[in-house]
Amino acid sequence: MTVVPITSPDLDGAEVSWFSALCGDDYRYMGVPEGALAPTWEHCRDIVLESEKQGFTNILCPSSYQVGQDVLTFVAGMAPLTERIQMLAAIRCGELHPIMLARTVAALDHMLKGRLTLNVISSDFPGEKAESAFRYQRSHEVVEILRQAWTRETIDFEGEHYSFSGVPTGPAKPYQQNGGPLLYFGGYSPQALELCGAQCDVYLMWPETKDQLAERMKAVHARAAAHGRTLDYGLRVHVVVRDTEAEAREYAESLVSKLDDEYGRLVRERAHDAHSLGVSHQARARELADQFGYVERHLWTGIGRARSGCGAAIVGSADQVLSELEEYRKMGIRAFILSGYPHIDEAQHFGRLVLPELTNISLPEAYGRLPAQTPNTPLSGAL
Repeated sequence: MTVVPITSPDLDGAEVSWFSALCGDDYRYMGVPEGALAPTWEHCRDIVLESEKQGFTNILCPSSYQVGQDVLTFVAGMAPLTERIQMLAAIRCGELHPIMLARTVAALDHMLKGRLTLNVISSDFPGEKAESAFRYQRSHEVVEILRQAWTRETIDFEGEHYSFSGVPTGPAKPYQQNGGPLLYFGGYSPQALELCGAQCDVYLMWPETKDQLAERMKAVHARAAAHGRTLDYGLRVHVVVRDTEAEAREYAESLVSKLDDEYGRLVRERAHDAHSLGVSHQARARELADQFGYVERHLWTGIGRARSGCGAAIVGSADQVLSELEEYRKMGIRAFILSGYPHIDEAQHFGRLVLPELTNISLPEAYGRLPAQTPNTPLSGAL
């Protein structure tokens, strides 16, 4: 299998992150809402605190207009409650005025002492149905303005959506130096690959077969190389890990045992990305899976029956999950954004069975964005 060049070839480990279900995506049984798992401030906070306790390096905080918590407000609220875990905040380009977004991000980065990373999103807004080219051009401009705001004394930009001349940036620079917070990005269209290749740091993929992931990495690398750049790569995937493979598979089946497929379809279609190219690839993986939902021996697509976006899970024993993650790492993947159901329970399973065996690193630290830290050290008393 071809391995593409990456920004961080000398790293021995990978950034291992978890997911806080700000958008209502937490279940004991898929498609069966449960009050205790609703996307309240308290529940989403507790997912982050448990993730830090278990020793995850980073946590994705997603964004939705339909349900849940506002992501930037949530991250600000978590800053004084956490000590080591990084926060991967999803930002929708164009949602806020880009100069004000730059100031907000800089303030959050200081509150977190450099523990902020950003997931760049180019989706429609409520009531908007914009062409892909329009949305990605808007995102290109927003990211360029953010870079200028974080690294220059003035913003001078002339684009299709925004125009600024000599706007002073003042002291509102991020805590992180050398370009500010790392930018993570996921998208499948040609415009998405161009945006990531030109502007971002880590290309995020949803789970497919390893051959398909390798081809996608090659395509993204080609776009980055056209701009004289190399990237790092990440995988957003669910996980079900137990002491034995049989237990893991049994639990995976239990997750969808009460799912009404019509309700699952409604859950998928309410998302803003429901008709994106990436979502269509997840649907295709389900079509290619065997009778039990596995498209590879340990890659189970059943979760995608009631979820838009990332729709598959690594399922297996601790050794099997470790082997899968190591295969991905050998391909050049340097960031894993994991989740499981319910999120606190599965974080504990992964923290007990798998995380102690991984070399868990911080990509911002590896990039020289912040002083050396040890975000992967569990809090006192953690198992």
